[in-house]
Amino acid sequence: MDSPNVAWLLTSASLVLLMTPALAFFYGGMSRTKSVLNMMMMSFSSIAVVGVLWVLVGFSVSAGDTVGGWFGSPASDFGMSSIFQSGTTATELDGSEFDLILAAFGATFAIITVALISGSVADRMKFSAWLVFAGLWAVLVYSPVSHWVWGGGLLSSDYLFADMTAPQDIAGGTVVHINAGIAGLVLALILGVRKGFGKEPMRPHNLPFVMLGAALLWFGWFGFNAGSWWEADVFAAQIWINTLVAPAAAILAWLLIEVILDGKPTSLGAASGVVAGLVAITPAGLSVSPLGAIVIGLVAGAASAYAVRLKYKFGYDDSLDVVGVHLVSGLIGTLLIGFFATDNNAFGDAGLFYGGDAGLLLSQAIAAAVVIVYSGVMTAIIALAIKYTIGLRVSEEVEISGIDLAEHGETAYEEVK
Repeated sequence: MDSPNVAWLLTSASLVLLMTPALAFFYGGMSRTKSVLNMMMMSFSSIAVVGVLWVLVGFSVSAGDTVGGWFGSPASDFGMSSIFQSGTTATELDGSEFDLILAAFGATFAIITVALISGSVADRMKFSAWLVFAGLWAVLVYSPVSHWVWGGGLLSSDYLFADMTAPQDIAGGTVVHINAGIAGLVLALILGVRKGFGKEPMRPHNLPFVMLGAALLWFGWFGFNAGSWWEADVFAAQIWINTLVAPAAAILAWLLIEVILDGKPTSLGAASGVVAGLVAITPAGLSVSPLGAIVIGLVAGAASAYAVRLKYKFGYDDSLDVVGVHLVSGLIGTLLIGFFATDNNAFGDAGLFYGGDAGLLLSQAIAAAVVIVYSGVMTAIIALAIKYTIGLRVSEEVEISGIDLAEHGETAYEEVK
């Protein structure tokens, strides 16, 4: 942890933190006028709730001493106690610099992952219920999964993959996007559809907000992906290039699908394509070449452009397409590593198109499946517990009149008189 790397990592962490306010613009613009503030508040409140809980217990569950590979011991580093012992100041720390930076970087990942889920519940979830859900999910779902993948836990070569090829996930295809995507689906199913879903238009109220949010997300994502290598070197540069070209290709693919199906390319499609490509390259940024990143972006953009339409066919109200973008593109990026991982990538194991065997693809699929099952089950337990205690959904009257005024006592836009 020399000074240049410390500077790069703290800058990357700051870029990742920017992604959550960026998400507030992205989701807020996609919402209806009467719920934009509530949607943006869900992102900002994720920073508040998860930020505090991460220091208290989340970091310990994610990176603490493992308990059978399932999670880090909450007691091993409660309140980051192992770093800041009684009477110790930051200037006296010896060997804990890495843990401090790990905690800072990890906090921003936990925050954005929780915030992503909020897009599936627009217009109809109680704000108090969201605060409780965000805290419980961050500690009971995100932190253990983070421990499995990045903390030497269940999905590492020390446990499930001791005798198999270890899966590759540089920045969170499983931990962040598949995890949040399946949680969004389960939460949307338990909440039920919005009044008028599939019968009346529920269009984005502010497309410039959406495009601004997508642009800021893309900017922050360079820290998200390239910073995850933990060194400012040629590998970080490789990830940076891949983070540029994958979403660029995804935009083109998404717009092509729109032209084929609807006749016109849209700004919403372009912004959504950015996010789909970013999601897909998140696990693969260090595994594939720029050519592989382009292919992954094309596949993700086309697949997500089609997948977001399936909610009307299957009847689940994923309001802002968390499932269609994050779950679908997260799965695509995770699985395509098994095909496009190069024979000289930093992880070592190559994909099928570069001389490798099916072992890597199998490992990627197993890791994705394990996260889907765990996150889905735990999300259901948390959501149902909230539903039958403090209540999960606002009343029909509040939903019709507008959740902003009922839940927050304010509106985004005042009527001109």
